[in-house]
Amino acid sequence: MVIDRKSKKITHKKFFDLPKILNKNCVLVFNDSKVIKARLFGKIPAKIEILLTKKLDKNLWECLCKPGKKLKIGTNIRFNKDLSGKVTKINKDGSRIIKFSSKKDFKKIIEKLGHTPLPPYIKGSKAKSSQYQTIYAKEDGSVAAPTAGLHFTKKVFSDLEKKGIATYFVTLHVGRGTFEPVKVDDIKDHKMHSEWFTIDNKTATALNNAKTSGKKILAVGTTTVRVLESCAKNGKLTSTSGETNIFIYPGYKWQFVDKMLTNFHLPKSTLLMLVSSFAGKTLIQKAYKTAIMKKYRFYSFGDVTLMV
Repeated sequence: MVIDRKSKKITHKKFFDLPKILNKNCVLVFNDSKVIKARLFGKIPAKIEILLTKKLDKNLWECLCKPGKKLKIGTNIRFNKDLSGKVTKINKDGSRIIKFSSKKDFKKIIEKLGHTPLPPYIKGSKAKSSQYQTIYAKEDGSVAAPTAGLHFTKKVFSDLEKKGIATYFVTLHVGRGTFEPVKVDDIKDHKMHSEWFTIDNKTATALNNAKTSGKKILAVGTTTVRVLESCAKNGKLTSTSGETNIFIYPGYKWQFVDKMLTNFHLPKSTLLMLVSSFAGKTLIQKAYKTAIMKKYRFYSFGDVTLMV
């Protein structure tokens, strides 16, 4: 679906038409974070499930745990002969800080022992797990895929290159912040969980030059949007590595992003608020009603919107 913010028109295209729709006056920016196998099952001796949500230090992670009540401070967890963990802190939101101890490389153990944290509305399978990764994923750290990128194939990238459309990459490790629902009456009171991101100097300079020359910046996915808008001031990017808890909702003054490619989002989510800020609440409501009528697919493995 193509949503024209200026004319308010909605048109219907196939994703492989993207290189035809865009021109050389546009550059694409992607999030190259890679989904890790963040779901672990252990014993205390009762069986428990742990979701790694944010790396704090070497082998130290913020985690969501089920059943959380059984995991007190000091509780030891055994996953297998090579991996164990200990609860060192309980946060106010119920998440736990766990220090892991491993006899082998932690990253390799997680890759072998862990499970891909598929969204609850997707019935897990090896096939689905392998599909829940962009073809350009590079930097380990996300607990959910930057799903707008799942649509891209080698053929689409090749067609973009043939047309002279430049592509760039930033990194944001997707955590709880991206998907945590809004549970307050006033959205200004909602607190986003911070997520780690980076944009190097070479990329920031290239994008600034593109912007200055009049080219349009197309962010692939809301996580890419959050990186660019976190680093931008007065229409210019600064190379940065760190944490962002930026919350974009209607009324936000956009700094850098000109176009956006993103999937259809859940009701009452911060992601829906972000796209409403970008295209306007009325136009987004119109687009979503049209999508339902036209039987578009929603969520992670669903269809995509191009907002221009």
